[in-house]
Amino acid sequence: MEAMSTVLFVGPGLMGGPMIANLVRAGHRVRAIGRSETSRRRAVDAGAELRDHLSAAVDCDVVITMLPDTPDVEAAVFGAGGLASVMPSGRIFIDMSTIVPAAAKRIAEAFAERDVAALDCPVSGGEQGAIDGTLTVMAGGEAEALERARPVLEAMSSRITHVGPAGSGQMTKAANQIIVAANIQAVAEAVVLLESAGVDLEAALSALGGGFAGSAVMEAKRKAWLHDDFTPGFRTELHNKDMRIVAAAVQENRLALPLNALVTQLLVAVEARGYGKLDDSALLKLTRELNGD
Repeated sequence: MEAMSTVLFVGPGLMGGPMIANLVRAGHRVRAIGRSETSRRRAVDAGAELRDHLSAAVDCDVVITMLPDTPDVEAAVFGAGGLASVMPSGRIFIDMSTIVPAAAKRIAEAFAERDVAALDCPVSGGEQGAIDGTLTVMAGGEAEALERARPVLEAMSSRITHVGPAGSGQMTKAANQIIVAANIQAVAEAVVLLESAGVDLEAALSALGGGFAGSAVMEAKRKAWLHDDFTPGFRTELHNKDMRIVAAAVQENRLALPLNALVTQLLVAVEARGYGKLDDSALLKLTRELNGD
């Protein structure tokens, strides 16, 4: 594929908007489809040309979907006039949403019948990573297709890893969400412990960050730990959606993941208390409330 491509971007949300901006900045021509007036305005501000119908994929080299959940992606692919019926042979479909791995496999199979390469490329790094163009991409699908798509993906990400065949990217993202959720809860509990003892929290976190306890989560959520700033970088309700994907994979593979089950219930409790729109570091609010604060 040529270094500069024409891209149809479906889903210019909080992360999709800056991803479009980075594609445009890298020299790609981007067309975008958004459902709401807010998302459409976001796409235009990022430098994209608006389109109203998925039939716009006919004239594009690459189609990217960045949508909230599995049903949204399946509707874009399999619905009336969907991508599986309009994309021409030889093009590339990239789903950067977080969806059920089994759905990613079904989508890849459907596109293969049209000689369209399909990649499941969920990302990690949150809104700030999307803005900075430093997202981590976990890519499932054919290696050859990934190499063709690399110039497009590199405009939005700093690390692209091929993790296996179709569905592997989504399964890796599920594993990522297990680790992130457990890490957030662990730091939240450490913060509550330190606060209870009157320790200088900022100094303590700096000390912990320099040892084995240090993590990307500890640093990325620093405003939450120190200033109770739960401005969403990744909303709790979205993390809960991802944990439902994890639960489906756990059930499908007949696994017992007890720590994940506990943290999943804690995230559900955060949303049940009305904090679903807050950053997932709101696990700290729940942990404080469990301890009478």
